[in-house]
Amino acid sequence: MDFEWSVVWDAIPALLQGAQLTVLIALAGLVGGFVIGVLAGLMRAYGNAILNAIAFVYIEVIRGTPIVVQVMFIYFALPLLAEIRINPLSAAITAIVVNSGAYIAEIVRGSFLSVHRGLREAGLALGLPFWKVLLYIIGPLAFRRMIPALGNQFIVSLKDTSLFIVIGVGELTRQGQEIMAANFRAVEIWSAVAVFYLIMTGTLTLILRMTEKRMRIL
Repeated sequence: MDFEWSVVWDAIPALLQGAQLTVLIALAGLVGGFVIGVLAGLMRAYGNAILNAIAFVYIEVIRGTPIVVQVMFIYFALPLLAEIRINPLSAAITAIVVNSGAYIAEIVRGSFLSVHRGLREAGLALGLPFWKVLLYIIGPLAFRRMIPALGNQFIVSLKDTSLFIVIGVGELTRQGQEIMAANFRAVEIWSAVAVFYLIMTGTLTLILRMTEKRMRIL
């Protein structure tokens, strides 16, 4: 079977549209996931028994269930329970937020607890409020240490967007499936889809490596 480059060329506009939606879902979801992850991670690291338990249950439930199940629950079951309508794009972003937040929470918890407690005690001894100690003393060091793990999670979440094909989100994988169903050129289309994912993850990896070098702890 010959590889038809014209098939790939004709598919590029639709695949670009899908790639743009993939990036949108990933970025929106990861921003929300980072916020939730920081809050849940700090609750696990420094919260009282109640806050710690809430964060623990959230993290374990999300990490213990597949993201496909989570997005299908949000899209199909949640509207029945809460009597609200949710569109596929909103369900996809919500799933990324909830899923990545649980993994980021453990990254945050480990990074903050890895900073020597003497720094915290020194900050408190200077009369600084605890939140300022976290923000200005422990936070910058912890953030540098969590960059590699955060980068890995960002890449995983970007690739996880392909699973949202189950609810009909028109991201990159969905676009590839629709094109392939129309022309039956599976080799060309899925090769092109793979290249698009490689470009996105490669770009993200490069950005993260540059950031890590600039913030490297000596």
